Amino acid sequence: MSIAKDLYQLQEVDLALEANLQAQKRVSGQIGESPIVIKAREKLVEEQKNVERLTAQQKSTEWEIDDLSAKIKETEKKLYGGRIFNSKELSSLQQETDDLKKRRSGFEDKSLELMDQLEILRKTIENSKSELATLETQWKEQQKQLVVELMQLKAAQVVLESNRKQLSGLFDAETLEIYQELRKRKGVAVAKVEQGICHGCRITLPNTDLQRAKGGGVVRCSSCGRIIFLA
Repeated sequence: MSIAKDLYQLQEVDLALEANLQAQKRVSGQIGESPIVIKAREKLVEEQKNVERLTAQQKSTEWEIDDLSAKIKETEKKLYGGRIFNSKELSSLQQETDDLKKRRSGFEDKSLELMDQLEILRKTIENSKSELATLETQWKEQQKQLVVELMQLKAAQVVLESNRKQLSGLFDAETLEIYQELRKRKGVAVAKVEQGICHGCRITLPNTDLQRAKGGGVVRCSSCGRIIFLA
């Protein structure tokens, strides 16, 4: 039996567990509301509010036009009704009529401008709705995939934890303590040795270390202190 080989396998399981837990954290962080979808929804709501605001302005402008048209009709009735003969009074009525028509023309221009803005904004809203629908569909599909991925990762974690438990049972408390301490300090506790070189520190090992390691026991690199495993 090679203790070093078994420790190396334990380390492989531990590294896989760490990677699995990191992946679960990453996937879990992506499950939930999408900032992109939220932003698209807020954009659509803002555009709809703008439509309501412009629609209210247009109605108010149309009321002004109707009110001015009624006043113009009244002044023209007086102007052309044949009941007023005083030139000064007629001139005053003509000036008032002209002023009213000028004001009405300004509101009519404003109404046309608002109509153009509303038409453009309504087209923008249709595009925004289409874009939002696409984003929501993509988001929902992504959420399904993420949930499946998370379930698979959790299932893999159960298997890895079971494997670790079995492997841990192969070692005495002292060996496990050495392994855990090295893992804590160096990240990699067990280093492969190939062609006489320790993969932990890239140093060529003395023949004495290599000979001792052939026995499969707990032999540590004289340079980096890691447990060495002859691959």
